[in-house]
Order: sequence, then C-alpha cells, then structure tokens
Amino acid sequence: MKILGIETSCDETSAAVVSGGKKILSNIISSQVDIHRRFGGVVPEIASRAHLESIGNIVDIAIQSAGIKVSDVDGVAVTRGPGLIGALLVGISFAEAFAESIKKPLAGVNHLHAHVYANLLSEDSLKMPFIWLLVSGGHTLLGIAKDIDEYELLGTTVDDAAGEAFDKVAKLLGLEYPGGPAIQKIAAVGNPSLINFPRARVKKNPYFFSFSGLKTAVLYYVKENEKSGLDIPSIAASFQEAVADVLVSRTIKASVKYGINRIILGGGVACNSRLREKFSIDCEKNNIELFIPPLDLCTDNAAMVAGLGFEIIRRGLNGGFRADPNLKI
Repeated sequence: MKILGIETSCDETSAAVVSGGKKILSNIISSQVDIHRRFGGVVPEIASRAHLESIGNIVDIAIQSAGIKVSDVDGVAVTRGPGLIGALLVGISFAEAFAESIKKPLAGVNHLHAHVYANLLSEDSLKMPFIWLLVSGGHTLLGIAKDIDEYELLGTTVDDAAGEAFDKVAKLLGLEYPGGPAIQKIAAVGNPSLINFPRARVKKNPYFFSFSGLKTAVLYYVKENEKSGLDIPSIAASFQEAVADVLVSRTIKASVKYGINRIILGGGVACNSRLREKFSIDCEKNNIELFIPPLDLCTDNAAMVAGLGFEIIRRGLNGGFRADPNLKI
C-alpha cells in the first residue's frame, strides 16, 4: 500500500510517498525559513499563502520522485493538527480533493503522533512501549508510547517550549532566526561551563519543564555584562547546555521510574548535536537504548505523516481529518 503524505502544519510544505508504512519512496520538503527570517519568526498568514502557492508542485514532485503514477496511490494521509489553522486548512483541503479525485481513503494524522512514528519509520528494531520526548518550537512533551494510538503524557512545558526558548535567546544574542541552528553553530566554539544558568524544576511534577526562567537568566546576564564585553559563543554554549541537561535528566528519570529501557526523540530540537550527544552518553551509562531519527525526519516532514497514515488506514482507525490547531497528544 502506497500512501501519499501531506504536511503543512507550520512553515514547511512537504509531500512524501511511503510504501507499506516503512519504505520511503520520496520525501520532498520545501522550507519557508528564508521567507520568515526577516520577521524573526513564522507569520501565519504568510505561511498559509506560501503553502497555497507551492503545495500542488510539491505533491507532483513527490509522486514523480517516487517513480509512480497518481493511479498507484492507495491512500492519502494529511496532518490535521496541531499547527497554524490557515496552514492546516491548505493541506487538508488539498488532501481531501486529491483523495476524492482518485477515490482512495483519506486519513487525518496527529502531527505529534507522526513525530513519534518517525522513529518507527527509520528503525525496524524499535518496539513499543518506549519513552518518548518531543521537542520543537511549539512543543516540549514527555510520555510513554504503548501503541501508535495509545500514548500516556507524563509532562509538558509550563511556559516556553524548548525551541521557542532557543529562538528568543538567539534574538537576544543578536543571532539569526531560526535560533536552534544559530545557537548550535556558535556554541561549538564556546565554553559551556562559563555560566551556570538555572535548571528549573516544577514542584508539582518531576517530568514537567520550564524554560522561561532560563531565558530571563540569559537576559539579565547580558544586561549585567554587556559593558565589559560579552562572550557570545560561551553564553550560547552555556544556555544550550542548560536546556540539554534538563531534557536529558527528566527523560532518563522517566525511563528508570517506569522500567522502560527504550527512549526515542522527535521534533526539530532533536537535531541539536549537543542534545543528541548528551542523550547518547547518559543512555549508555544507564543501559538504555536510544533511538533518534535522521535529521530530515526530525523536522516537519510528510514521510512520517504517510507512514502513520498507512497504519491508520490499515487498522481501520478513526483518524479524522477536520483541522484542529490545538490537537493534543
């Protein structure tokens, strides 16, 4: 069964063809980063218009790159949320029309579930249950996956998401958007031990996250030291280290607590090299298996949508395909 996946939840227009829920035949991603960079973040109306302008062409390229014809598509999967409502509606409207035109089933996919599935797409040996951590510009979530449609949420952020904190701190340090790659690049030549930024704890739940205080601590440090000169690489490295410490320690703690020795990562922040390195070191110390998708499956992409869509269609699950910008895990 060959599934066409469509992803338009934020600022990537993506289409992919996946066979049997596992084999990626194509995965085309068109990023809008250059469009939004001058605004310092994603502008929803501009993102929606950019999706509208490019989605037809991206789907055509995905089908051609997969080496198939439109008539070979056995089903369509589309992200229904969470995300920007206008952007979601572009993808869903296109997917509905496409599925109806070829008289094939349509599956609505939870974007967060798809990020978890990206690990199953890239690693045949991965078995459920496992501990999952999703970290992106809009989400920081930690939980247990028991099946593709059965998730237990252990913790989330009470304020900024990890990726959001990266963007805000990058802007504070005079770095370009998006903040994650910019901070990672300059932090490579900095000293991560220069500043002991806070690692916030949330008293009511040991698996919750908070990054607002860390962001404020960076702001105060910059204000207090800007006259004497700022070591921007080391500030970035120290901030990055604080974020990685919190994400790794909470996830390892959950793995040990629940006796599940498999951890998976997902979301754009999972591309961060220092985060991946710290997870590798700490998981090895605790005899925990670690699974991280390749970089192109960490960021928003349609292959993970198509893969999960295959399972939804195959199992006869009710994915639904009405847009829901606030869809939960």
